[in-house]
Amino acid sequence: METIQAPPNVEYDDLAPSSRSLEDETPFATMMSSFDEAADKLGLDPDLYALLRKPDREIQVSLPTQMDDGTLAILEGWRVQHNAGLGPYFGPLRLQPNLRVDELRALAGWMTWKCAVLNIPFGGAAGGIRMSVKLHSITELERSVRRYVSSLFSDIGPERDIFSSDLATNEQVMAWVMDTVSMHARHTENAVVCGKPLNLGGTHGHVEAFAQGMRIVLRHALEHAGLPKTGARIVIQGAGRRGGNLAQMLAADGHKIVALSDMNGAIWNERGLDVAAAVRARVDHNDLRKAKGVHEVIGGEELFTRPCDVVIPCAVANVIHLRNARTIQCKLIVEGAHAAVSPRANRILAERGIQVVPDILATGGGAIVNYFEWVQNRAGYMWQPDVVQHRLERFMNEAWAEVRALATEHDASLRMAAHMLAVRRVAQADRLRGLYA
Repeated sequence: METIQAPPNVEYDDLAPSSRSLEDETPFATMMSSFDEAADKLGLDPDLYALLRKPDREIQVSLPTQMDDGTLAILEGWRVQHNAGLGPYFGPLRLQPNLRVDELRALAGWMTWKCAVLNIPFGGAAGGIRMSVKLHSITELERSVRRYVSSLFSDIGPERDIFSSDLATNEQVMAWVMDTVSMHARHTENAVVCGKPLNLGGTHGHVEAFAQGMRIVLRHALEHAGLPKTGARIVIQGAGRRGGNLAQMLAADGHKIVALSDMNGAIWNERGLDVAAAVRARVDHNDLRKAKGVHEVIGGEELFTRPCDVVIPCAVANVIHLRNARTIQCKLIVEGAHAAVSPRANRILAERGIQVVPDILATGGGAIVNYFEWVQNRAGYMWQPDVVQHRLERFMNEAWAEVRALATEHDASLRMAAHMLAVRRVAQADRLRGLYA
């Protein structure tokens, strides 16, 4: 049986299950904890609070899919649509063998708050198919994705719910989604999905969007934390498309990437790693430890105990938790993954004076460029790369400024201010739209 290769924009260590922290905080509980605190600080109306606490819809579908050997497999798929107050639902489609609805609920909520804090006119959604790309051929993968999209056809669309790429859903998968919707609609419907190939209506800047957004936020965060604009010692957890691209960009900016990690472990050099060699080893051998150059091989947990200026966790949820929050030796944490810092760890870090830039702000680059792709598709006009970069910087700079101003106004952390801004915008939209029965 032919097996599908790891998509070029997703590494298999990115498919690892979300970590269950030692205090057993689930992704959904983590997301709701931030929402609850922000709603309380805002004095949110009880009716609006009740409305925003639950997703608008949760759709489950069974996906009969023929395997290459002629047998029939019944796969499971979901789409969680959290809130459409600011606009149509928008969020990732993922393929994951241990996919849980709890994680999709959390992810849909995070997309709602992320779009709101970035001032993007979308609500949040998330969906996926419970399957392993390593155990299925490319033809089996295509059949399952097309069946999933067909089952949801009446609930998705450019004005209803827009898909974006995520775990194991590369440009080819996004092209299948677009084609399936287009076949049912009887016309090309490229605005239904983001992360497509460039010649099918994709956008310039998509591949590096996450890293570019993180790079912009980091510049502000370094100044906010009183750290040097260049030469900062940075630890990055994750070396796939996100962490690897980010490491190369930050090294080019003059920072020292002192540690990188993947699923096999981590490498450390207090004078700065040869990032290019590390990324090449990741691509060629799927193992950072085989990188050429001078470095020390350390364990994944030890990654967070080494002294540095900035820690950027780009892998899974709750990797900084109750048990390791007191051992972290840095001045700034920038979340490169949703809920990388658990709520209890966040309180410990605040006590220790360690600043945390929240995920819904720091990881906004991908969502912004996906929004740009949707806009270009709707207008039928492709932007040049410099236009995409300029507008990405504008959105990220404005989001940082608004979060920073709210944090100052309320004497709140950046995390609290970002969630307050997001909840306030979504609540205002729901209030203005009113209830319709």
